[in-house]
Amino acid sequence: MNCYALETRLPASSLGRIVTPVLYRCSGQQYRSSVCTIAIGLVGRPIKQIHSSTRTNTTDQTKNMTDTILLTREQSTAIVTLNRPEKLNAWDSSMRESLRQTLIQLNQDEQIRVIIITGSGERAFCAGQDLEETMQFKTGEEGRDWFMSWRDFYDALRCLDKACIAALNGVAAGSAFQFAMLTDVRVGHSGSRMGQPEINSGIPSVLGPLLMLPRLGLSRTVELTLTGRMMDGDECHRIGLIHHLVDSDQVMEKSFEVAAELAGKPPIAMRLNRQRFREMTQADFDDAFAKGAAIEAEGFASGEPQRAMQAFFEARSTVD
Repeated sequence: MNCYALETRLPASSLGRIVTPVLYRCSGQQYRSSVCTIAIGLVGRPIKQIHSSTRTNTTDQTKNMTDTILLTREQSTAIVTLNRPEKLNAWDSSMRESLRQTLIQLNQDEQIRVIIITGSGERAFCAGQDLEETMQFKTGEEGRDWFMSWRDFYDALRCLDKACIAALNGVAAGSAFQFAMLTDVRVGHSGSRMGQPEINSGIPSVLGPLLMLPRLGLSRTVELTLTGRMMDGDECHRIGLIHHLVDSDQVMEKSFEVAAELAGKPPIAMRLNRQRFREMTQADFDDAFAKGAAIEAEGFASGEPQRAMQAFFEARSTVD
């Protein structure tokens, strides 16, 4: 569901930032959500450079939530940057928790109306799971526990009261692809790549197919899940995964334009609309985690994911 064996030959783009939402655990009817950030991409511009020179940053608040999660605010918009460029912004458990906590804090901030999530650098929004972490699992129980930990992470995004935009500056793979699909609006460029390559790492896909099915239909969901094929930005735009396709240097500008529109909407209606979307998908979301625990436990108990990840790193080392 969340791993991604990323190719080292990713197309570079001139974009430097992207936005994506995160899920926070909802209990009962208490739908109070929050916002977190993922660190991704390659070495990129300083965070203030994501703003156009013609835009006035009235709040001018730039803060490192952690080394891997950067947060800046511009008026009623929060910009969360996944900042782990040396790993193509791939996240491990620690980074995911930092992002989850960030989203929670932002959701409680009454001054923030919209959240933009993007990645550091020009190559990746986020490469998904850091395989060096999951490669170390020795038992099926570790795989099961790892899978279940994603519920609170995704719920931080699902339970947000505010709109969330994914500014896709580059690749969004595996769990990052899933994360992006959970955002409300996605802005990308032709070099943005999205897909579900978990099978290449030997990891069974559980949540990815669930999210793809209503968006793409069964036929394309099966094809993408079983082949691990990555789609370019043009294809993603054509099939509705990317809402706004712009030049790579316009991704953040367009994201701010969309954010300004969303920030002007009545906040109670925004919260209630998002709550209803969550209710409409809750049963399938619950079922995915109920069934997925055993699926991931069986997969990791076999050792196949670990062997596939080891082979990936060995192959990459010969190229490097």
